[in-house]
Amino acid sequence: MSKFWSPKVNDLVPYVPGEQPKMANLVKLNTNENPFGPSPRVLEAIQAELNDNLRLYPDPEGESLRQTIAGYHQVKPEQVFLGNGSDEVLAHIFYGLFQHGEPVLFPDVTYSFYPVYCGLYDIEGKKVPLTDTFEIDPDDYKQPNGGVIFPNPNAPTGRYLELAKVEEILRANPERVVVVDEAYIDFGGESAIALVDAYPNLLVSQTLSKARSLAGLRVGFAIGHPDLIEALNRVKNSFNSYPLDRLALAGAKAAYEDEAWFQKCCNGVVAERERLTGALEELGFEVLPSKANFVFARHASQSGEVLAQGLREQGIIVRHFSKPRISEFLRITIGTPEQNDALIRGLQSL
Repeated sequence: MSKFWSPKVNDLVPYVPGEQPKMANLVKLNTNENPFGPSPRVLEAIQAELNDNLRLYPDPEGESLRQTIAGYHQVKPEQVFLGNGSDEVLAHIFYGLFQHGEPVLFPDVTYSFYPVYCGLYDIEGKKVPLTDTFEIDPDDYKQPNGGVIFPNPNAPTGRYLELAKVEEILRANPERVVVVDEAYIDFGGESAIALVDAYPNLLVSQTLSKARSLAGLRVGFAIGHPDLIEALNRVKNSFNSYPLDRLALAGAKAAYEDEAWFQKCCNGVVAERERLTGALEELGFEVLPSKANFVFARHASQSGEVLAQGLREQGIIVRHFSKPRISEFLRITIGTPEQNDALIRGLQSL
């Protein structure tokens, strides 16, 4: 605390990102990064941008990338908003679309940045409990609110909400924006982007950090009705008109243009997710059904905290949350076959 701080800063409770430890021979399964690298075409596109043009500002609207994303998802470019990672996109959503004097609804077990944004912008947030099986019940979102947001698949649970149930939430909230945060959608779910033309209150956010292996490049986007996109652009251009640099714009476009690599990586993650799920169940774990690039599991008799510490001592890092309802769970990122084998051996030893 400092006398130079604005009063607001004293009350902020910042988001805590996954640990990035500096350890030799680390098996890092704690931050949901893709175990398979980006397309070689991405690296080529970035290399091609390393020239004298770096002295020039990038396209503030990212027009070429927006057109590429729009074409891929079969929407119009004016329905696409770009941001410096989906976290920035979400921050603009909270500021531009959720300040209506009523609480924003989100699950009680979900992405922990949502309450942070509420605190930053003085928005009331209301946690809606998941069911006993850690699922979202659409009936719970049929109440007065200033907006609705949830990840699909949810994080950290990995559970997926079918589009028919997403539509149920949309129909129950025609006067408020419903945001579906699809950071992990490419690992098994069906995107709600297919619904944006039917529901003007729907906004879908995605990222290139997970399925397209570009967590280090920081590219996210939202797709929805042009009126919603205009609101986000107004906020963006009042904050930072150039959120994506030249390298990010080029690399992201190339990632979308290499569909074969994208499918290969997603299929590899899904295959390893199923293999790891079976191995964990054989070791006595309950594993929630996952459509993400991670699994959420708890052991019948062993403490989650103790297991996480025991793995750490073997150079294997997973994510443990000391929060109500989920303190016995481990969130385990799907790694390479070799990393997953090391995890299984480590758990066997414990």
